[in-house]
Amino acid sequence: MTVRATVRATAGFAISADGAYAARLAGEGEALFPERWTLDGPEPYAVPLPLHQPEEPDTELLPLADGRVLVHRRAGGRQFFSLLYPTGPGTGELPLGGIESTPAGPVRLLPPAPDGRRAYAIAPGAYSTAIWLVAGGAFGPERVAEVPGRCSGGVWLDRTGQLLGLDRQSDGGPTKAVAVDLARAGEVSPLLQIAEDSDDRLLSAAPDSGLLVVRSNAPGEDRIGWGVLGGSRPVRFPDCLRLPDRTVTPFAVQPGHVLLPESCAVAFRVDGGEGSWLGVWRPSGRQLHQRAAPAGWFAGAGRWSEAGALHVPYANGAVPCGVAVFDPPDDLPVEPPPAPPRGATDSPAAPAPARPAACRPVPLQQAPLGGRTLAG
Repeated sequence: MTVRATVRATAGFAISADGAYAARLAGEGEALFPERWTLDGPEPYAVPLPLHQPEEPDTELLPLADGRVLVHRRAGGRQFFSLLYPTGPGTGELPLGGIESTPAGPVRLLPPAPDGRRAYAIAPGAYSTAIWLVAGGAFGPERVAEVPGRCSGGVWLDRTGQLLGLDRQSDGGPTKAVAVDLARAGEVSPLLQIAEDSDDRLLSAAPDSGLLVVRSNAPGEDRIGWGVLGGSRPVRFPDCLRLPDRTVTPFAVQPGHVLLPESCAVAFRVDGGEGSWLGVWRPSGRQLHQRAAPAGWFAGAGRWSEAGALHVPYANGAVPCGVAVFDPPDDLPVEPPPAPPRGATDSPAAPAPARPAACRPVPLQQAPLGGRTLAG
């Protein structure tokens, strides 16, 4: 199975870890129902998964690699989880159990785990944040870690689903991204430490190349920057990702490109007064290519194919289940370039670490805050 670079889940439309399935709430008004999309065939198609009563607008969906869809509902002070699957003309449902709601904030699903079989949720508390395994375990929802502080975000840092990047705030201080090792009962290691008093958040990560896309106010205002997991170079803040009166948010990072994070293409959602559209960038290209999104795009949803094309899902009156394919711009290679030879001393990046001890903080050092130079 191919592990894709991870970003935070998009509200209303979610894609499985291997890119084969997607899920969304379909319908209108109060008549909402889950709908599963199949994306790995010659043409995308949708399968409705209605039950005996409509879903609430805040119901979360997460497709798994086997085609089942995880449903997260909120009712009566508890959080309930079930798996839905098509059964001939109807919909099958496998209840998984529930957990208590937390007054400190909403319980929400994390992006699909890289193996495609497990699903996690985070539950913020007054002084700590619980991480729950809600699908893929042996006995229903299981608390697997308790992280001190209030956590948000959620990005997978490796191919196994062991290392999770979270944005953590402790004791009213600044927000800092940390790496949480779920195989070690939630052992926490620092991940981003750009400046002592800056808010440093992790937006996306590519396990193959180690590319990290971050948001930080270390330059004096909130800026999009990039660094390398386990690397010693500083975070860089490209000028091309600083758009006046626009909000730029990554939603998909190109997989592959082992040891070459500068070659990874990143797809962005660009929001402005005119609506939402697409942006594509890679660190070595130093340009944000902006493109119109298809009518009915689920803004912030999409994935990269193995061939380097950006697949963007949409639905409108004419096309109830569609995927638009965008070829990369001229400065974005279609195929990953070959990895440098073993032992090369001028490799631009280090491999992504397998253990949290190797997740060294990404430093600021002498970072070119204007983004005019590529190397730190």
